[in-house]
This record gives sequence, structure tokens and C-alpha cells, in this order.
Amino acid sequence: MTEQDALAERKMQFLFALRSKGVTDPAVLTAMEKVDRGPFVRGLFAERAYEDTPLPIACGQTISQPSVVGLMTQALEVSPRDSVLEVGTGSGYQAAILSHLARRVYTVERHRRLVREAKQVFDAMGLVNVTSFISDGSFGLPDQAPFDRIIVTAAAEDPPGPLLAQLKIGGIMVVPVGQSDAVQSLIRVRRTETGFDYDELRSVRFVPLVEGVARETE
Repeated sequence: MTEQDALAERKMQFLFALRSKGVTDPAVLTAMEKVDRGPFVRGLFAERAYEDTPLPIACGQTISQPSVVGLMTQALEVSPRDSVLEVGTGSGYQAAILSHLARRVYTVERHRRLVREAKQVFDAMGLVNVTSFISDGSFGLPDQAPFDRIIVTAAAEDPPGPLLAQLKIGGIMVVPVGQSDAVQSLIRVRRTETGFDYDELRSVRFVPLVEGVARETE
């Protein structure tokens, strides 16, 4: 088997693993097939890019397990006209997938290095509808609000009030909620004319949502 055949085999197994974990939305599967996870995983862990597992990235952060990325994206119910805010760019993998589903993706990260590295991959992939910001994601992006969809890739004790306020009526936010890294629930919030409806989707483990922009050394 050639190296190219081996890579194709790993990608096929990757998609099979997604389906077996409950990622069944055809648009989400197509987007995840288009976005190669490889460029988002650097260094020692690059050869494990096609495993369904979270992996360490720079700044003490992680790239999420692909099946969790898929399930969160599926829960977001993105349509082609949507404007999406992502809080926690990380490697950029989630934003890249969203770029194939939404009209515009805004992604916010507190670590400058992660934003620089993610932008390099976005540019290499020709993703022109992703805009990255170095900012405290817990406050969202008031200047670009309101958003049709908001996805948070770090755990908060409660869905942050500023993010709820930036969600359009009829919009959806997906956010991990929990007071410790051991007990977290993935929550889907729908904004209605009269308030917010909450659905608990599954147990998850994410890094905590930290306030402030990180110092360059962090």
C-alpha cells in the first residue's frame, strides 16, 4: 500500500468513526470530509491527526475530538446564509468546518500564537469567509453582532450573558457548561421571542473559558 493509499484509508476510517458516533447530518459530514485535520495538528501528534481523539496544541490548549466537533456542529443547525461566532479558535479546525456551512464565520481567541497559526492554515486552504480576532471571547464581538449561531469551545459555569445578548431571535448557541473539567454538559440554547430554551445534549470535557487576553508567554 502506498503512502497515498494509506492516507485515503485513514480518512475513510475517520468518516466512518464520525458516523458511528452519531454525526449523521450530510452537510456536516461533507464539510468534515473537505477539511483535512492534518494541517491543524503540528509536531509530535501530527501522525495522529485522523484519530477520533483530542490532541494537545500550543498554549496548553487542545484540538477537540473530531466526533465532538461534528456533534457540536450538527447541533448548531447552520444554514448557508448564517453568520456564526466561534469563541475559542484554538487550532482553527472548528472554524474551518463552519466556513463550508455558513456565509460568514467570526472566530475569537485569547492566545495570539493560536490566531497566527490558525490564520496561516485558513490562508493556505483559501478560506476567505473566516475572520479571526484576538480578544476576550466571553464578551463576544458586539460590533459584529447579532449572530445567527454561536459556538463556544471552552466550558463556562453558565452560558455567558454577553453571548446570549448577541444571539439573534431564532438563533442557536452551543456551549459546554460545568464548574469543573470532570462534569460538563453540552447545552443547546435557542433564543425565542420571549427568552431562551435550553437542551442538554451530552457529557463533554473542555478547557475552561478564561477571561482576558493571554500574555504572549502564555
